[in-house]
Amino acid sequence: MMHRQGELTVDRMCYLARVSRASFYRYLGRKSPVEADMELRSQMQKLSVENRVYGYRRISAGLRRKGFAVNHKKVLRLMRADNLLVVRKRKFVVTTQSRHALPVYGNHVAGLALSRPNQLWVADITYIRLQNEFVYLAVVLDVYTRKVVGWALGRSLQTSLCITALERAITTRNPTTGLIHHSDRGVQYASQDYIQMLEVTGMVGSMSRPGCPYDNAFCESFIKTLKQEEIYCSVYTGLEDLEAHLVEFIDNYYNVRRLHSALGYRTPAEFERDGRGQLLSVVSKR
Repeated sequence: MMHRQGELTVDRMCYLARVSRASFYRYLGRKSPVEADMELRSQMQKLSVENRVYGYRRISAGLRRKGFAVNHKKVLRLMRADNLLVVRKRKFVVTTQSRHALPVYGNHVAGLALSRPNQLWVADITYIRLQNEFVYLAVVLDVYTRKVVGWALGRSLQTSLCITALERAITTRNPTTGLIHHSDRGVQYASQDYIQMLEVTGMVGSMSRPGCPYDNAFCESFIKTLKQEEIYCSVYTGLEDLEAHLVEFIDNYYNVRRLHSALGYRTPAEFERDGRGQLLSVVSKR
């Protein structure tokens, strides 16, 4: 039976309006410009997160494979606005004079044996889609305890967001010189301001190898847990509402109440308090 709108069938309404049924159904399925742009940006950021070495041309090709009619100029503009452009590979020269000018570190975590907290921190960024905007979360995690030691939320994907997360981690943990800080090669972590902060606090910089997502798997594992157990299960009224939920999830649940299989089904807080020397974590060679 033909669907009715009030007392008129779709066929009758199309006849009276002098439009075809195909045009009518295309109109019903059409998204508003804002919705369409949000969906495009969501897929663009998903591709950027999953393929961290992709430039704007490969992202453009990936979007077209997903059915988006978009050219590389628009993708470049959006990626530049969201700070999603990758840093080209350059050799890092360990000298006092030129170290600050060359932002890409080598990888220092493969095969590293861990025996205590504040030995290896990993950092990462993810995006969270709200109803009408994208916001960004920067995270710093202690690999030995799996505890989130610093995080920051904001509307701008700028270096300042990552610096805020790192500052909070330093303030709460007060690490000693020699802590290894590992991240991907994103522009935020390769920026001069961020590298200077690592040097001032005596941290050893380390960055993932190009095209190797496993190097930062610990932080990505937390982000996956966060999204599955909190983000995808909730609806937020805005940035402030999301931040309040993140405080509850990260600080009051994940760090102190959620059991972690890699810690012998203890919480990060419990393992940090009671588990020193009882478990040797090893970052495997890949």
